[in-house]
Amino acid sequence: MPTIPTYPGVYIEEIPSGVRTITGVATSITAFVGRARRGPTDEPVTVNNFGDFERVFGGLSADSALGFAVRDFYLNGGSQAVVVRLYHAEDDANERATLTVGALNLEAAYSGAWGNKLRARVDHDTRPPLPDEDPNSLFNLSVRDDETGQLEQFRNVSITPGHPRQVDRVLLNESSLVRMTDALPGTRPPEHADPAAGEDVWGDNTPPTNTNVADDDAASDGTLLEDDDYIGPGKETAKEGLFALGKADLFNILCIPPYLNNGNVDASVITAAAKYCEDRRAVLIVDPPADWNDVADAIAGVAAGVGTRSKNAALFFPRLRQPNPLRDNQVEDFAPSGAVAGVFARTDASRGVWKAPAGLDATLVGVPQLSTPLSDPENGQVNPLGVNCLRAMPAVGPVVWGARTLQGDDRLASEWKYIPVRRLALYIEESLYRGTQWVVFEPNDEPLWAQIRLNLGAFMQNLFRQGAFKGKTPQEAYFVKCDAETTTQNDINLGIVNIVVGFAPLKPAEFVIIKLQQMAGQIEA
Repeated sequence: MPTIPTYPGVYIEEIPSGVRTITGVATSITAFVGRARRGPTDEPVTVNNFGDFERVFGGLSADSALGFAVRDFYLNGGSQAVVVRLYHAEDDANERATLTVGALNLEAAYSGAWGNKLRARVDHDTRPPLPDEDPNSLFNLSVRDDETGQLEQFRNVSITPGHPRQVDRVLLNESSLVRMTDALPGTRPPEHADPAAGEDVWGDNTPPTNTNVADDDAASDGTLLEDDDYIGPGKETAKEGLFALGKADLFNILCIPPYLNNGNVDASVITAAAKYCEDRRAVLIVDPPADWNDVADAIAGVAAGVGTRSKNAALFFPRLRQPNPLRDNQVEDFAPSGAVAGVFARTDASRGVWKAPAGLDATLVGVPQLSTPLSDPENGQVNPLGVNCLRAMPAVGPVVWGARTLQGDDRLASEWKYIPVRRLALYIEESLYRGTQWVVFEPNDEPLWAQIRLNLGAFMQNLFRQGAFKGKTPQEAYFVKCDAETTTQNDINLGIVNIVVGFAPLKPAEFVIIKLQQMAGQIEA
């Protein structure tokens, strides 16, 4: 507000500069959706390393490709992942393990057979009761996961409704292992007796010191996932399955590891995932079908369709051949999406999102060989179809050797032919979307337009200085237009401000042609 002078003297006013710095968003947060051994279901969980994944989701599983994809992601330079665990219940089997301690009924916090290793103990060695507090309502509850050794202790919990340490509320807020299933019991659970000399307090001791899950209360790991677990009716509205990512603030890359018996993903899931990536400004990495054994299979498979031709999707072929530590290190074929996503992240960190995540620097770590070795002519057959090859190069080993989207088929003549061009556009879109929220409800006239040009121009200029655009000068590299030409009086009447941003993309040098000739000897006249 302007100062209203009331006395003779000097007044100081601070004038807003109009500068609102736009911060670029992350470029390589990778989402994985699939089956895991343990952990919350239909909830996106951020993990920052494979140790986090092991702690929350149980690590590698013989029944799921998800853990291997996440492992390869971190091996190849990934920094942050968002994991959504899905669970398909088995008929006539318990989804969650249950424990009964007296009248206190507990169940595993999450679905799966991991809960069968839970144990619980109760003791009455509590603090002295407070005034007006029932001394027979307090107890201590200890819960242990025998598989991981994780131990949770809840002291001075109570069965009294409204108590500050009401046991069901304490477990809901503090425990990652168990929940209460029924109403508060009328009496506190009995105290477990100390084990006999030489017995482990958490061992399978003689009752009443037995603390484990009974056979009838054991849970199942469920069965193989189906397409409905990802995109079934009501999943999008409930934000479950694939659409549980709607609870995540941001992801840039999506991987759906194979979940079917034949090692593939339903085409309907790929179609829905590609559409969802377009809505969320992300890129889908599509794994090649398991029956693509050579280039002829890849050519026929692309002609038949892989579920999408989205500009936000890219397919990489062939699969990776790696030892499986769960099967005595026998060599098996694994989907490449996790490793490729890690290469994306590594390239973003070292060179920027505008650099193609391919070439001799795009090595595949932890990959001793590929399921199908490809030659230059074979690579030349599938590259024009929009299939990115993984190649074993001399002295380097397996590398990513392609950078096209699924609209990169030469016959489509798409402007979004290349992965780095598409990802840079998505990065700019998401950054500007988040960085211009302050514009909403501002007076729609030239002062606002000038601020928009200033702030968006500063963001684009910073990218230009980092080498993200083609051109020697800013005028050649990008433009930001917001004025009376883009926003007419009719737009103003409708409450609209139009901002036009353009950039000159750097396209990868996909083909390097060296022309060599002999110099003819000088002829004396």
